[in-house]
Amino acid sequence: MSAENQLDVLAVFSHPDDAELTMAGTLLKLKSLGYRIGVLDMTRGEMGTRGTPEIRAHESLDATAVMGLDARLNLEQPDGHIAVNEETRQAMVRVLRERVPRVLFTSHWDDPHPDHAATCRIVREAARLATMRRYDEQSGLAAIKMPAIAHAVYSRLTIPSFIVDVSEFAAGKMNAIRVHASQFYSAQAKEPTTRISEQGFLRQIEDRMRYYGSLIGVEAGEAFYVREALNVEDPVALLTRPMNIYS
Repeated sequence: MSAENQLDVLAVFSHPDDAELTMAGTLLKLKSLGYRIGVLDMTRGEMGTRGTPEIRAHESLDATAVMGLDARLNLEQPDGHIAVNEETRQAMVRVLRERVPRVLFTSHWDDPHPDHAATCRIVREAARLATMRRYDEQSGLAAIKMPAIAHAVYSRLTIPSFIVDVSEFAAGKMNAIRVHASQFYSAQAKEPTTRISEQGFLRQIEDRMRYYGSLIGVEAGEAFYVREALNVEDPVALLTRPMNIYS
């Protein structure tokens, strides 16, 4: 893989709209900071109540353009049946060795959706296996340095390790989400209603950003959890960053 195809950040989620719903604001912000960013969807979303795999593929391409992604990949695992096994670990290791991301974002292991929980485990296990020189030698891909891993916060019981100020990118996030039109509310829709296609769902996403933003004194935020200890070079600079909540 040539250097221009390598990524600084890879967000790995289960379904074609998960990254947008979870962290499109952060991805847009990272892109504005000059990082090379990508999304890996584990499945084509073929088990979805609404839309078809073909429609969802087109929507993903459109959302990719909205977010300015440098890469959008799909591991084509079976939707609703993502399994933590050697096949999926090896497939993920090969992506990591090809793209060499410095940071991985993914779901949390305590997510109630089984696909999301399985994706988290696959990412964590593959990230470690990708560092082992003798693992999957037949692929011809070199071992990589262990990437940092951050988990999107879903459960209200998980206290975030950090919150990203996405105030300038909240509108862009909602634009990227709305591109997945087959999945969300439409008065003309003939398909059954799902939780995410209820009329108020997208408002909940905006409210969630406002809530996490309020915790750091900004308009909108996205929350993440880091399992490993963070290496902080300047704790004074970190702890004295201005937060409007205290002003």
